[in-house]
Amino acid sequence: MIYKSCPICGRIHPSNQPCKRTYKANPQARDREARKARATNQWKRKSLEVREKACYLCEVCKAQGKLTTRGLEVHHITKLTQGGELLDNLNLVCLCVEHHKQADNGEIDENYLRELARKRENI
Repeated sequence: MIYKSCPICGRIHPSNQPCKRTYKANPQARDREARKARATNQWKRKSLEVREKACYLCEVCKAQGKLTTRGLEVHHITKLTQGGELLDNLNLVCLCVEHHKQADNGEIDENYLRELARKRENI
């Protein structure tokens, strides 16, 4: 097993395990881990799966009776930095850029987004 020195707490940890103290002491470390997770092929496949299930439409626009196909992004309802699951279909929703910004700013209720995800998954 390979070990590394933690730049935040100064202790030595296994290289495949992030420092739990790093997450508490340094929110930027959580952001780094989230960005790394979004760069994986697993995430890319899951993102494509969610878009396909949403018929390449913004799920909020669709619920409002509009069909928006441009600028689609997959949004984590519970952010990865707050303990959300990367590949959980019920934590993901397909949104246009405008609605994604609103969701990130808390202007769209999380429960409403979860309801849309459940509807997409036929649950």
